[in-house]
Amino acid sequence: MALVAGVENGKVVESASQSSLSKAKETTAANNGMDKDAFLQLLVAQMKYQDPMEPTSNTEYIAQYAQFSQVEQMQNMSASMDLQRASQLVGQEVYIKTTTSSGDTKYVEGKVDYVVYENNKAYLSIDESLYSMDDLDSVVDPTYKKAYDQAMDFAVSVNKLPALGSVSDDDLEKIDSLKEVYDAMNDYEKSYVASDVAATLNKYVDKAKEIRLEAEEAALLAAQTAAEAAGTDAAEAQETEATAAETAAVTEVTEAAEEAAASEAAREA
Repeated sequence: MALVAGVENGKVVESASQSSLSKAKETTAANNGMDKDAFLQLLVAQMKYQDPMEPTSNTEYIAQYAQFSQVEQMQNMSASMDLQRASQLVGQEVYIKTTTSSGDTKYVEGKVDYVVYENNKAYLSIDESLYSMDDLDSVVDPTYKKAYDQAMDFAVSVNKLPALGSVSDDDLEKIDSLKEVYDAMNDYEKSYVASDVAATLNKYVDKAKEIRLEAEEAALLAAQTAAEAAGTDAAEAQETEATAAETAAVTEVTEAAEEAAASEAAREA
């Protein structure tokens, strides 16, 4: 379990994984302080330095050894159960709580990739970093985590929208997208969305409808104005054409009269 420490501001910083492993090693060392060999050494010392006038009976030695063997079996059983419990966490989302050497508490969240068993201790691998099973804080249901994370991301996105009075056409697509995300959630996922966040989204949706309605009304008014202007232009064009036609007719009649007068004058001459 080779580890590399990070450095910040010229100081070595202990990672959450390092903190977990260091504490686990200390616990293992403390628990291994009295193993079977140590007990036998203690037993030999007891026999060696006992009062020869009042020696300890064999029955007492056997009772002591039986008690130690029972404790050792319980420790082995506990270690075996820890390994079994750790193995069942593979693929699960968990939270690891560690305390650094400076006393700061850190939480690490992630999926358990595999389990390492070393010196009767189980270690959970999360993102290629090992953590002691003793630092396991909680196991999270994937469905819950997905709903919770989605609700948090959704709340952040809603809070990033501009002030309600500053919403413009450029924001409508984002509002529509958030509305689609919310509508796509099931009832369980919606239960993790804060009521004030949902209410805020509805206000933005209503504002978007208002902006679109105003835009439609403005477009309709512009179309009507254009149509009226086009009608006026057409009427003026028709009037101009009628005036021109009337003028042409008068001119033609006048010319014809002048021609007839000239012909009559020619005959009289």
